[in-house]
Amino acid sequence: MFDRLSSLIIALTLVAVAAIFAALAGGDALVIAILTAAGLAGAAIVYGSVPAVRSDPQGTAAPPAEPQPVSLLRHPDFAHWVDQEREPLLGLVDNIVAIANDAAIRLLGRHIVGADIRTAIRHPAATEWLSRIDEDAALDTINLIDFPRPGQRWTMRIAALSGNDRIVFLSDRSAIDAADRMRSDFVANASHELRTPLAAILGYVETLQDMNGDADGPTRDRFLSIIYREAGRMQQLVIDLLSISRVEADRFRRPTMPVDLTLIVKTTIAQLRDSEQARAADIAAKLGDEAQPMLGDEAQLGQLAHNIISNAMKYGRADTPVTVELAREGRRVRLSVSDEGDGIAPDHLPRLTERFYRVDEARSRSVGGTGLGLAIVKHISERHQGQLDIHSEVGRGTRVSVAFPLLPES
Repeated sequence: MFDRLSSLIIALTLVAVAAIFAALAGGDALVIAILTAAGLAGAAIVYGSVPAVRSDPQGTAAPPAEPQPVSLLRHPDFAHWVDQEREPLLGLVDNIVAIANDAAIRLLGRHIVGADIRTAIRHPAATEWLSRIDEDAALDTINLIDFPRPGQRWTMRIAALSGNDRIVFLSDRSAIDAADRMRSDFVANASHELRTPLAAILGYVETLQDMNGDADGPTRDRFLSIIYREAGRMQQLVIDLLSISRVEADRFRRPTMPVDLTLIVKTTIAQLRDSEQARAADIAAKLGDEAQPMLGDEAQLGQLAHNIISNAMKYGRADTPVTVELAREGRRVRLSVSDEGDGIAPDHLPRLTERFYRVDEARSRSVGGTGLGLAIVKHISERHQGQLDIHSEVGRGTRVSVAFPLLPES
């Protein structure tokens, strides 16, 4: 194929040859001039129509350049999207961190931009896996245990782009692991709490079956009394387990029915006084006659008041008052229950609302505690937008209070 210069030279040569032959043949000068001008115009047209071909230094024709792939990592819209992601994202070019969003910088540090990904994510599993990327290793999701701190778990996965560009996704799974541990601990603790009274019941029943004669009457009565107490403890535990399950199922549904907290607390106190509990007479109510209207679940609020007052009766000293108060604080109403007991050490206070947590396990079981009472109170408080507060002084007693929002005045 001719290039543009070669085509031009051939065209001009042909014009010159034609002009010489016309002159030798005795042609008119005007005709020769016209033919020459037409030939030059044709040469110009040929020159313009032939595409230029680039040559390399050796003189060979160079093939046309192939279009380079567009890098997604360098596109401004990609950077804009990355900054809006809440979880850490890293963009890699040849295993070098070219872009990192704010979440990744908070997690790993600003120095990771421009660093090798294997030094940016300092974890043995990540380093081993990332070192095999160039070997066409499977891009699976891997677990980063104890990353970036002990007790935490993150997952890492990689998306391959064109060329050597890749995106690294990091996801925090620590909360999911914590929830799984809580669920496992809950099942284990519930099983243990149910197994203990059940073992006592079965043991005493077997003993009773082996007893004969009227001489064993007092012993039989004592064993039956223990069986009755342990069965009641098991029944209360089942009731509390069902209660906490129902409260957790409703925790995202705000109550919509107007109720009177004063009436609910008065009803709860009346039920406790009518019960056979030994300290029912120690309840000192300071509620007033003013209604305290709020949006609430009447049954759950009654259970909350019952649990707080019952705890004060169990752990306060005998013949000391269990004071129940209702007081307005601006647009909130506070229910407070105080006892005069041994009190609770400060290091125990943050854990009192955990399921099955007990300050004194032996004493709690002796008074019939299940370890779920304050956990139920916490969940009911949260559903009703209440603020739970526990204050205690060793040797002086404990005060548990919950402040609820009141209905707006009409």
